[in-house]
Amino acid sequence: MKKIIIALLMCCPLMCAAQSEWEAPVTKKNNETKETKDTAKKSNKADYKDATLATKDIKDWKYIQKGAVPEVDGKVVFTHDIDVNGKSAQQIYDIVYTTLDSLTTKPEQINSSIALINRKAFSIVARYQEWLEFSKSFISLDRTKMNYVIIANCSDNKLHLSLERISYAYEENRSTGLKTTAEKWITDKYAVNKKGTKLIPGSAKFRKKTIDRKDQIFKMFDDALK
Repeated sequence: MKKIIIALLMCCPLMCAAQSEWEAPVTKKNNETKETKDTAKKSNKADYKDATLATKDIKDWKYIQKGAVPEVDGKVVFTHDIDVNGKSAQQIYDIVYTTLDSLTTKPEQINSSIALINRKAFSIVARYQEWLEFSKSFISLDRTKMNYVIIANCSDNKLHLSLERISYAYEENRSTGLKTTAEKWITDKYAVNKKGTKLIPGSAKFRKKTIDRKDQIFKMFDDALK
């Protein structure tokens, strides 16, 4: 399903329209021995204690731990499943469509829209380009453009969301400018040191703010479907 959706995204509007059940929406604006055993126990307790302290004391643990930026077939894909007891696929679809559409009009958005819908499969694909803010003061503003796609698949009593195809365009008009993808910038390979104890300067703020933004977006849907 995902490969079909991605292929559709790369096609022109006319080609999309030609696909069986996918269509462009009407534009709207407005995750041993006793001694030996005793020694082993002490060792295990020490290891457990060290591990617990290590996890607790590592700065930014939320952003460093394995799985903080999940990868599927080499691609960064954040997913979120919501159980919605008592609602049909159509009811969930309608709420999700409205939520995705309202996101396109938020102040941080630059060029965002719902790109494709499949009414029979109760699926929606939306593309977003927005400002991701790192810091702000009276004399400076540090931010990047972030592009991403949200894919929503609705079924009776359940919603499955994925946020993927993330890329960044930072300081485009400066020599320090950067254009890159999540796969080459915020994954463990590029954003966390080999010991797994620190974030690497440069990509750190992108990884942290992307995770925070993902959490914020998914919470929007949790709240909308309560």
